[in-house]
Amino acid sequence: MGIASTAVWLPEKRDGAAEAVAEDRVEARAARDLGHPRLPVADAISAPEMAVHAAQQALYSGGVRAADLGLLCHAWMHYQGHDLWSPAHYIAHQIGAHHSVPVGIQQICNGGAAALELAVARLSLESSSPRHALVTTADRFVPPWFDRWRSDYGAAYGDAATAVLLRQPAEPDDALLLRALNTAAAPHLEAMHRGEDPFARLPRDNSPVVDMRRTKRVYLRDHGVEEFSKINREMIRYVVTGALRDAVLTADDPRLRFLLLPRLGRKILEDAWYPTLREITPAPVVDWGHDTGHLGTGDLPAGLNEVLRRDALAPGEFGLVLNAGAGFTWSCAVVEAPGRH
Repeated sequence: MGIASTAVWLPEKRDGAAEAVAEDRVEARAARDLGHPRLPVADAISAPEMAVHAAQQALYSGGVRAADLGLLCHAWMHYQGHDLWSPAHYIAHQIGAHHSVPVGIQQICNGGAAALELAVARLSLESSSPRHALVTTADRFVPPWFDRWRSDYGAAYGDAATAVLLRQPAEPDDALLLRALNTAAAPHLEAMHRGEDPFARLPRDNSPVVDMRRTKRVYLRDHGVEEFSKINREMIRYVVTGALRDAVLTADDPRLRFLLLPRLGRKILEDAWYPTLREITPAPVVDWGHDTGHLGTGDLPAGLNEVLRRDALAPGEFGLVLNAGAGFTWSCAVVEAPGRH
């Protein structure tokens, strides 16, 4: 599968960690553990509008017309601006993808990876050639209903949109080749984001602010931290080894240049992700997203964009891009820089 292009759209405004600590909007210790110096903030633009900007950038960079898209998958985790409404159809309408089938994906923070997986499966089934699909993500974490610094443990949330343009079959000038995308889940961990709350009649009936800390405390009180830590390590190992197997790579292959982490807080990465990944492969483990914070559904697509922005792979070299999200679900993508002729 060819990745023709990628895009990340970020607002200009930033909310600095130092300012948040000084204004008592986040604890100093939590800010240190997160390790994000600043977070992008979208004040005057909605999440779907940000996605339109990212989509247009990806189409322009990939040299593909919106009219040639057969599928548009849009993933999000937070409110998109209207009730009983499809942001995926809005994005398709705004960019002129009138021949596409728009699909919305809600798999919380792993939504971008899930959208990619669905798009790959759909492209693989179609018979026309070439075939194009666009994956977008966008989230805007607006106070007072979402506290980007305090609504969660181990993650601070930045506003952003991403886009990934897929092509099947791949062409020689594609930016990257997608060699594998391995996903696994532990569905019983859904209770970590439910706690003891009853099913509500309306949004925010149980809490006026999205408060994942509160539900996680209840879950960890009953089940302990070690159970989740063990499952997290096992699932990281499972998707990485599975992705390497699917891409026909060994863990010590010298062409494997890096493993790119999701945009989570520094402490959670150091405690769980770095040690687990270093047990699997000697390839460097890298964190290239700490400057934006967690982008909701957009971490994995933003990681693909960062691989290209840094020109991190020479022709024939491989990189792994990892992600995880509530539910819980874990994903690992293997990408290759195509040979240039």
